[in-house]
Amino acid sequence: MFSRRSRNIAFSCVLNDVAATAAAFTLAYMIRMWAGQKGWHHLTPIHLFNLYLPVLLAAVLIFPFLGYILGAYKQVELRRPRDIANDVLKMAALGLLTLFSLLFLVKGHYVSRSFLALFAVLQVLLLETSRWLLLIGGTWLRSRPDQRRHFIIVGSGAGAAEVAILLEAGERFGLSLMAFVYIGNQPPTSPAGLLRAYPVLPKEQLAELLHKRVVDEVVFAVDKEELIELEPLMRQCEQEGVRIRIQLDFLPKGFAHVFVEHLAHVPLLTLASTPQNDFALFFKRAVDVIVAAVSLAVLSPLFLILAVLVKLSSKGPVFFRQTRCGLGGRYFVLLKFRSMVLNADELLSDLSELNEAEAPLFKMRNDPRCTKVGRWMRTFSLDELPQLWNILRGDMSLVGPRPPLPQEVEQYQPWQRRRLRMRPGLTCLWALEGRSQLRFERWTRLDLLYIDNWSIWLDLKILLKTIPTVLSGRGAH
Repeated sequence: MFSRRSRNIAFSCVLNDVAATAAAFTLAYMIRMWAGQKGWHHLTPIHLFNLYLPVLLAAVLIFPFLGYILGAYKQVELRRPRDIANDVLKMAALGLLTLFSLLFLVKGHYVSRSFLALFAVLQVLLLETSRWLLLIGGTWLRSRPDQRRHFIIVGSGAGAAEVAILLEAGERFGLSLMAFVYIGNQPPTSPAGLLRAYPVLPKEQLAELLHKRVVDEVVFAVDKEELIELEPLMRQCEQEGVRIRIQLDFLPKGFAHVFVEHLAHVPLLTLASTPQNDFALFFKRAVDVIVAAVSLAVLSPLFLILAVLVKLSSKGPVFFRQTRCGLGGRYFVLLKFRSMVLNADELLSDLSELNEAEAPLFKMRNDPRCTKVGRWMRTFSLDELPQLWNILRGDMSLVGPRPPLPQEVEQYQPWQRRRLRMRPGLTCLWALEGRSQLRFERWTRLDLLYIDNWSIWLDLKILLKTIPTVLSGRGAH
C-alpha cells in the first residue's frame, strides 16, 4: 500500500469516527429523551439538546484525537480485524474516561448519567461496526475491475523483483502488475519469487503498451546510471499523463524518512533519520510549555523549601548552571539545584580513576562531592526540577535524550551524534531501564531507539512509567 493512499484511508477513518461519535451521541439523547417522556423506569425528562452541544463538540474532538495518539489510524488497512477491534476499544475506553473526567471537572451535573451510560454503549457499538463496514467496503470498492490501478515495472533486477512482490501483496487494495520492461539487448527471465509469470518486453515496446492497454503508473526500478538513458521514456510518460515512480535503492540506506520538498520552485529530495511529523512535534512542544508552566506554578512552594535546604547545607549559590548541548548541538545553560560542594568541578580530576561509568560519562555511587541534601535530592531527582525552566524556554523537552556536556560530545562516535537531533529531555527510555546504572553505549542505543520509534503515545507512556521509578529512587546515584 502506498503511503499517500494509506494516509487517505486514515483520514477516512477519522471522519468515520467523528460521524459515529456524533450519531451515537444523538441516538443516545433521543432514546433517553423518549424514555424520560414515557417515564420508563421512573426516568425524568432531560435538558434540551442545545445544553448538550458543548458535550457533543468535546466528544467529537476527544475520540479522534486519542485515536491519533494511540496510533489507531496508522496503516489501518494492514491491521487484522482483531487489532482494529482492540484499537477501537482502547480509544473508546480512554475517550469515555476523558469525557467523564472533564464533565466532573467543569461540574457538568446537568448531563444525565443514564444518558452517558447509553452513549458509552452505543459509542463502542457504532465505532466498531462503522469502522468494519468502512474497511470492508473500501476493500470491495478498490477490488472492482474499474477501480484497479495497473502498473508496469521498468527494470529486471532485485529492485524490480522487490517492487513486484509488493504490488502482488497489494492486489487486495486494487494494485495490478501488468508487465516488466527490460533495458538491455537480451531479454531476462521473469524475476523469481512471484505468484505468476508476467510478460517481459523491451523498452521500445513501452510506447505501444501505453497506447493499447490501460496503464496507470510506470515504476522505474533501475540503477542510477540507467536513469539517464531512460529519460526519453520518462518524458513520454509525462507527455501522456502517466504517473511515474522511481525506486531509490541507489540512495544511502538508513534514512527513515524520504520526501520531496520545494525551496521556492526548486524540488529537493530530502532524507532524514529523525521524526518529521510537524503537527506531532508541535503538539509535543505545546504539551511541554503547558506542563512546565503549570508545574513551575504548582511546585513553587517546594522550590522555595529546596532552595533554603541547599543554602543551609553548604556555601554557594542555590542553582548550579552548566553548559550543555541541546538540539543539533546548540549550547544552552542547564539549571539544577546545587547538589555538590562549590568546587566540585575542580575535584573531578582527582576522582577520575574512581569513575564507575563508561567514558565519556562520569558516575560515582558515593561521590564525596555531594552534600547530604544533594544526595537526597539526587535519589528522587529533585535536583532536576529547575530544568522545567529550560523546558519552558525551549532548550529541553519533558521526554528526550539527556543533554550531554560539550566535552562528552567531542568523544562521540559518528553514530552516537544522532542523539543530538532530538530535543533533550528530563526523562527517556534510559530512565526506565536503569538511570545512572546503564553503560554509555546502552544509554545511547536506547536514545536512538526512542528517536526511531517516537510518537506522542510513547512520550505519554514514558512519563507515566517514570513517576514510580523516580519515587522509588531506583537506579539513581
